[in-house]
Amino acid sequence: MLLRSLRLLLAAALFTLFLPASLAAQDDAADSAAAAVAEIVDPYDRLTPRASVTALLTTLGQGEYNRAGQYLAVPLDTDTQRARAATLAERLRTLLDSGGTLQPFGALSNEVAGIADDDLPIDQERVGSLRVNGETIPILLVRGEVEDGGPLVWRVAEETVAQLSTQEVADVAAEAAPAEDQTMVAGAPVGDWALLIGAAAALFGGFYALAALILALLRRAIPEPQTSTIYRVLSAALPPVSLLAAGIVFYFWAERLPASIVARQVLLRYTGIVGLISLVWFALRLVNAISDLTIARMQRHERRQVVSVVTLIRRVVKIVLLAFVFIAVLDTFGIDVTTGVAALGIGGIALALGAQKTIENLVGSVTVIIDQPAQVGDFVKVGTVVGTVEDVGIRSTRIRTNDRTLVTIPNGDLSSQQIENYAVRDRFLFNPVIGIEYGLPAAKVREATEIIARILEEHEKVAEGSRARLANLGENSLDIEVFSYIEVSDFGDSLIWREELLLTILERLEAAGIGIAFPTRTIVFANDPVLKAKVEEVPRQEG
Repeated sequence: MLLRSLRLLLAAALFTLFLPASLAAQDDAADSAAAAVAEIVDPYDRLTPRASVTALLTTLGQGEYNRAGQYLAVPLDTDTQRARAATLAERLRTLLDSGGTLQPFGALSNEVAGIADDDLPIDQERVGSLRVNGETIPILLVRGEVEDGGPLVWRVAEETVAQLSTQEVADVAAEAAPAEDQTMVAGAPVGDWALLIGAAAALFGGFYALAALILALLRRAIPEPQTSTIYRVLSAALPPVSLLAAGIVFYFWAERLPASIVARQVLLRYTGIVGLISLVWFALRLVNAISDLTIARMQRHERRQVVSVVTLIRRVVKIVLLAFVFIAVLDTFGIDVTTGVAALGIGGIALALGAQKTIENLVGSVTVIIDQPAQVGDFVKVGTVVGTVEDVGIRSTRIRTNDRTLVTIPNGDLSSQQIENYAVRDRFLFNPVIGIEYGLPAAKVREATEIIARILEEHEKVAEGSRARLANLGENSLDIEVFSYIEVSDFGDSLIWREELLLTILERLEAAGIGIAFPTRTIVFANDPVLKAKVEEVPRQEG
């Protein structure tokens, strides 16, 4: 069943990829197939082996043995023949309840022609077996016409009916006949339901307790279990594995339990679903455990770009697993997923046209991860948003701003914007303008530039090629421009070294008697006597 579901999922992907090239041809074929299927009708639902066995069990569970006779390949023309068919159907039910087996729902063919690659003739299917006095009687289905011009249907073959008609089988069935005063629920005695459900619960409880015991022993044996790879993988795997193991044991054990075939088939049908869910549960927990370990290791090695890739892969794998189990469960319930896959192919085109923005964001996320303009943990500026990248998802990227707000940017928009990444800087610019006082002699100004240049040259964290030059005669000061780089990559460290450089410059200038200028302004009034004296000293020109 798992392989069938996987094939169906792969078919869905291929169908979606290649649909646009052959849409017209497929539409014509689909219309022809639909018209052909619409003409095939069987009131007893016997067109496939799976449908025939399921309908037969439902009829037997309801005690409608006259109707159940329709599923046996015997003549039904007279009342005597129909009564004989009902007797044989009841005998079949008794023998199935007393140790007979049927193939689980998922193993039965749901194709009109049945399984073609078995060792039986093309028109026969083996669907189970009966145990009579230590001998095995195969339950065969045969495909043939019930009436002239009618559809080909699957019924219990003449060989099996002949075995049911023997006196030996009749005697065994008479001895195994159930009591008539039993309370029935859904076509099976309450005691049989209790036996099967209790056995399943006991198996799961036992395996789960064993898993818990193993984990408890590992916690005692491993010094730091939460950081241990083995413990984390086993803690993720054992719970679903215990459920899967219980399902497998119940699957083979239930056939040997003396319980109604109706109850057994129903529970075995759902056991297959439980087994499938446990496998997907195991895969999901294993994906989480492996991705968490990988992310932790990449963070220790400061390979933050890998974190985004691992996160995206984890989400994609989870979506694929959930889609797989969804299709498989639908197939187990008898829903024709092939039609749904075809609908997905056609609907995929309509969805692509109506969800262009979503697809754009998905493509943008791939672009962001491959191009790696920003990874989780980077401090970036995107447009007017400045903050730390917290997550690069399938649809959007989340940035935590300095105000501790969370900004979500669609990846389609992110990939088209200019991204300034502060986290990838290899050095920080140190470019202050230091203003010294007016009134200093030129020699002192020259000494000030030499002091600052010497500080830059001697400092261990300042890159080579630094310079300090008198750049401008400013409005309030003589401006000395410093151009250099602090060779650190962390923003916090750059602030520490920047502060040390500025304090050192202040200390050296102060020791040399060179003051730092501050904004000053001189105001002269018109009636100032000093100004009048200066004006009177200016000789007047004679005209």
